[in-house]
Amino acid sequence: MVKRAVITGIGVVSPNGIGKDDFCRAILAGKSGVKRITRFDVSDLPVQIAGEITDFNELAWIDARERKHVSRAVPLAIAASTEALGDAGIDWDSMSLSERRDIGVMLGSGGGAQEFSEEQYRHYFQGTVKQASLFSIPSGTMGTLSSEVSMRFGFRGFSHVFTTGCTSSTDALGYALRQIQFGSLPAMLVGGVDTPLAPGIMKGFCLMKIMTPSWNQDPERGSRPFSQDRDGFVVAEGSWMFVLEEYEHARARGARIYAEIAGYGSTCEAFHRVRLAECGEEPARAIQLAMQEAGVSAENVDYVNLHGTSTQLNDRIETRALKLALGDRAISTPMSALKSQIGHPQGACGAAGVAATVIAMHHGEIPPTINLDNPDPECDLDYVPQPGRKAQIEHAVCNCIAFGSKNSALVLRRIG
Repeated sequence: MVKRAVITGIGVVSPNGIGKDDFCRAILAGKSGVKRITRFDVSDLPVQIAGEITDFNELAWIDARERKHVSRAVPLAIAASTEALGDAGIDWDSMSLSERRDIGVMLGSGGGAQEFSEEQYRHYFQGTVKQASLFSIPSGTMGTLSSEVSMRFGFRGFSHVFTTGCTSSTDALGYALRQIQFGSLPAMLVGGVDTPLAPGIMKGFCLMKIMTPSWNQDPERGSRPFSQDRDGFVVAEGSWMFVLEEYEHARARGARIYAEIAGYGSTCEAFHRVRLAECGEEPARAIQLAMQEAGVSAENVDYVNLHGTSTQLNDRIETRALKLALGDRAISTPMSALKSQIGHPQGACGAAGVAATVIAMHHGEIPPTINLDNPDPECDLDYVPQPGRKAQIEHAVCNCIAFGSKNSALVLRRIG
């Protein structure tokens, strides 16, 4: 019999709320976390806004002597993980060695420690190499990110990083689901983190002309999925982490269960390193694969959390993909785009969408797509514009699309 995987803990560090409760209040109220970048000088950049987390105290989560040796992603991931574990009622300090060996760590991250490596190169090329970290290589390696989390809590199960672009944390959750289904481990700490705010990264995105240059003076209106006047995404940072457990394991210890991850699907269009094929067939097939595994028909889908980046191409094709995946039900199924509120946290966006979906399930309220001022005639589904909507959600689809023609989706089922 295939085992079931359930979410028993949630932790959040988001541009519009630190901690799951603040995040919950923010997304249901449609509060934007997008603002003008303050971390470095952006005066010479055409895009000067981001989903920047300005009130996060890194040194509350990592020793000041260690901070220079790791990416900002590390304290963000540790903070969200600490909350998720506490929320799940897991006391890691009192665990036996055997219990620590039964918990794995899976992180999804598109850029990992990219901003840390950029800082190291700055020291090398500006002649300040003595200020660089002696751990430039290991801490700049993608796989080390999950090890930092494992070491913090002493977890001895596998420690893996999934980096598949914007689908990274969706894929991490999908693979965590598989591990629990196969009985590899009874519990995992899984989710996403990304910290892509650095001068070089911003310049690279600006060269691609895929970020909006139009809202530097009004940042909160910058991320505008499905609006006809959208002209690019808003980059963001953040971490969203979960405790994922085998269902009977969670029940045996009396854990609160938020939702079940009931299905996962992933495809590749094999089309282009950045663009999506206009047909939308492979994003639709990823959604259908997840629905098939969950045993859910289009009539049973009560809500879709969309990728919704706010680019002309993505929003148009994602709309088309949902019509293919859900058929006639697409037009009447409520959907919303969290990125309208927080920007695009790259590889962490799938985990952010799952957190928002679980909140919607438990509060019976769909978070709105904000800034949908001028609906695009080619994007004609029910995107739940502000102020949001009351709804009973038993089954939901969480969709993600990535560079490199990747598409991944999860189906969540409400329990209790």
